[in-house]
Amino acid sequence: MKALIENRFGLLCLVLVALAAVYGVAHVTRPAPPSQAAARAVRAPVQAVSAVCPDPGGGRLSVITPSGGREAGKAVLTPVRAAREDGGSRGKRAAGTLATVERPGVLWQRTVPAALGPVAVAATGSMAPGLETAQTTRETSGPQRGLAGVRCTEPGSEAWFIGPGPAAANVLLYLANIDSAPAHVVLSIYSGEGPVLSDRDSSLILQPGRHRAIRLRDLAPTPLIMALRVSTTSGRVAAAVKAVFPNGQGVDWLPAAAPPSTRVVVPGIPSTAGQRELYVAAPGGQSTVVRVKAVLKDGSYALRNKESLEVPAESAATLDLTTGIGGQAAALVLESETPIVAGMKITGIGGAGQDVAFTAGATPIDIGSVVADGRASSAQSARLVLSAPFRGATVTVRLVPKEGPAPRPITVRIPAARTTEVDLVPPAGLKTGFSVVVQPQRGSGPVYGGRVLQEPDPQGLMITVQPLAVARTSVLVPPAVDSPSVVVR
Repeated sequence: MKALIENRFGLLCLVLVALAAVYGVAHVTRPAPPSQAAARAVRAPVQAVSAVCPDPGGGRLSVITPSGGREAGKAVLTPVRAAREDGGSRGKRAAGTLATVERPGVLWQRTVPAALGPVAVAATGSMAPGLETAQTTRETSGPQRGLAGVRCTEPGSEAWFIGPGPAAANVLLYLANIDSAPAHVVLSIYSGEGPVLSDRDSSLILQPGRHRAIRLRDLAPTPLIMALRVSTTSGRVAAAVKAVFPNGQGVDWLPAAAPPSTRVVVPGIPSTAGQRELYVAAPGGQSTVVRVKAVLKDGSYALRNKESLEVPAESAATLDLTTGIGGQAAALVLESETPIVAGMKITGIGGAGQDVAFTAGATPIDIGSVVADGRASSAQSARLVLSAPFRGATVTVRLVPKEGPAPRPITVRIPAARTTEVDLVPPAGLKTGFSVVVQPQRGSGPVYGGRVLQEPDPQGLMITVQPLAVARTSVLVPPAVDSPSVVVR
């Protein structure tokens, strides 16, 4: 043993053996690491909501938060100033605040001055969860005769629209930046002949607190139909599109369409007579064949001789469905091998003139939907068109009148693969407007829908449609996980 210790090599071996024994015991006796469940996104109530009404001047502006918490809150309505072509401001900011709304559960409606320009709505506290805003204008004569309504939209980094092109109508794009940072905006247009705008030709910078209206005919004068993508490389914008047909043949706003997907549901098609023209775009690099199925009152099926539509790559196409669904309340289910964007033009007839309305691909209203503007009078009527394309659904419909007590909610059952219309009838004697709250019940199948507002007129039916959107009551908060990249970056 003494000889071994005196040998340096032997001593080193003894040390290594001892260390190995110590680490072996530590490895065997260490506690097992605690098991961790996979991080998941959680849904949290919204604390603040912002939206922009693109051009309510001369029309009716509606603001509603169906119900709120006990804490204080308010929604502030402020005009947005215009921007010059060079990116600067045009004139001074519009005078002061238009209005402040502080009572959840009470509909605020007002006819606002003409030529007002866009209005920003910023809600906090108890006025934020579920805030809904809309604008509706009515003209009985002139080049913009008709009803034109649109849901006021929140700023974002991408928006899609589909409908007539600048060669068929005067198409105006409204952009507003209500954030504190500039927005670098890029426009992409897909026509029946393919893409017609490049990123280099269609980019612009919109400064904070500014808005701008762009006549698309100046950028792309030839398309008869189009799909428009508004995106930002930095910042956010609120985007809206208005189409005015020549010779007083109709006016309305194009609702924002659901992003490209291989399955798109186009809801809210009313039972009025008139033309039904489907628009479909395939913005990707592959052509596709779109399968078309109608969801009607008596069932869901492919339309004879109109079961499909071929759409070339990076292009848009149309399909006349008047003989298939004209005069019937409906939704459309479109399926494709490649992502598509879709919408529909609805023509109101009944006299020497006509009006138009639009609907577009939408998402199911899983957590409910709120429509800010509803009306019922001797001149105008409102109704819902609700569809359950895949499974049976049950919803509760509740009216929130501007004045007086609210009527009792009603329950609507929609069989699977069916569409139903619901007339919105306020309490007797109510002469003011109302809002509508649609809430799917627990276990209900996916529900899609739209609110139809119409007015008979000797020159032809005036009509506007607003697809139901998911209520702004909560947001998905992504999970937070430990990551060395936080320190590295």
